[in-house]
Amino acid sequence: MSYWIDTHTHFIMLEEGSEKALEFAKSQGVEKFINIGTNPEDHNQVLEFAKKNYPSVFCTLGVHPHDAKIYNDDVDNYLRTHAKEKEVLGIGEIGLDYYYMNSNKEEQHLAFERQLQVARDLNLPVEIHTRDAEADTIDILKNYPTVKGLLHCFTGTQWLADEASKIGFNISISGIVTFKNAKDLQETVKKIPLDRLHVETDAPFLTPNPHRGKKNTPGFVKHVGEFVANLKGVSTEELQKQTLANTKKLFTKFVG
Repeated sequence: MSYWIDTHTHFIMLEEGSEKALEFAKSQGVEKFINIGTNPEDHNQVLEFAKKNYPSVFCTLGVHPHDAKIYNDDVDNYLRTHAKEKEVLGIGEIGLDYYYMNSNKEEQHLAFERQLQVARDLNLPVEIHTRDAEADTIDILKNYPTVKGLLHCFTGTQWLADEASKIGFNISISGIVTFKNAKDLQETVKKIPLDRLHVETDAPFLTPNPHRGKKNTPGFVKHVGEFVANLKGVSTEELQKQTLANTKKLFTKFVG
């Protein structure tokens, strides 16, 4: 069995519509998807789309660091209640973003830690967003040694890749790796063990080559996968099989 999995996508943000995007992606050999929640306003939509299309579509629920300032007990209770549902594979996307600082550091740290506590208590993995916050991200994750997950849309340093691996985290690669100016990232990807890798689109953002200039869509994950397979010196089928195995191991509620 081999097929592509889009480990991180945002169906409800797609211009062409969720159902049309899903149909196109399947025509491209993409069979499984993790639809990502980012804030309380999208959680119900994200969850309902997964329920409608399960077991092709799964989801995560979480509050993005941009919206950390709105994290409260009601949100926490929502996550603790709905993350138990079969369609919800993990908590995400959560983390730290010091580039935009839409929420201040204190707010981001509080929301990040509270959601890690949810993941720990429910024995769920996490999908991490980290930008310009590598050291703090690793330091906080070390406080929750039983929580595992992946760093999504990885664009970080070799140090971050190494430190993430040391604490048992996987790494998900987006279309950025196909960009001409991504030489450092490409070199890092070459060094990431195959049993730690995933591929994603983060659609509708970060469209990979050869479709730069268009809106991204989950069907384009095959271009990310083919590029990564070439970097790693393996066949696309081997990378498909390995990313499937990695997904099954990390996301224990995954069916596929």
